Amino acid sequence: MSRIGRLPVTVPAGVEVKINGLHVHVKGPKGELEYQFNPEVKIEREGDDIIVSRLAEEATYRSLHGTTRALIQNMVTGVSTGFTVVLQVQGVGYRAELNGKNLMLYVGYSHPKEVEPPAGISFEVDTRAGLIKVMGFDKQQVGQVAANIRKIRPVEPYKGKGLFYQGERIRRKAGKSGKK
Repeated sequence: MSRIGRLPVTVPAGVEVKINGLHVHVKGPKGELEYQFNPEVKIEREGDDIIVSRLAEEATYRSLHGTTRALIQNMVTGVSTGFTVVLQVQGVGYRAELNGKNLMLYVGYSHPKEVEPPAGISFEVDTRAGLIKVMGFDKQQVGQVAANIRKIRPVEPYKGKGLFYQGERIRRKAGKSGKK
């Protein structure tokens, strides 16, 4: 049995979950999400818990068991508390600032790069520490927006300048060695 899949998903107070066969709709204080799951799993509600079980012991059923449970857990967590990804801006003259809701990045190009947040995503910038917070209730969308921002100026290995996730280990390379 899947170690992750057999755990129940606890629904906190203030979160509504509607299960209609394989269609799960979750509504909470941060927003609402819905997803249509694969017919190879069974989703049930028992009190304040959601139980995910598989219909057979074949490899496809086993692989979907834990994934389905994790997706439901992310939906419940997202609409109740939300998700945050923190990016760091590193480099001389590199900075980020907010222009209304839009994120303006000054990262070595001749013009600032403007990032418009999609629906359900918001930005927060700490200019002193050089941090950008990407916040939202859909974990997949938050991660994708953060990856798109990071792709604007990925960190380079020689000087360590660029945009990277907070806590990410940057692999540094030695530069050219001078003549002796």
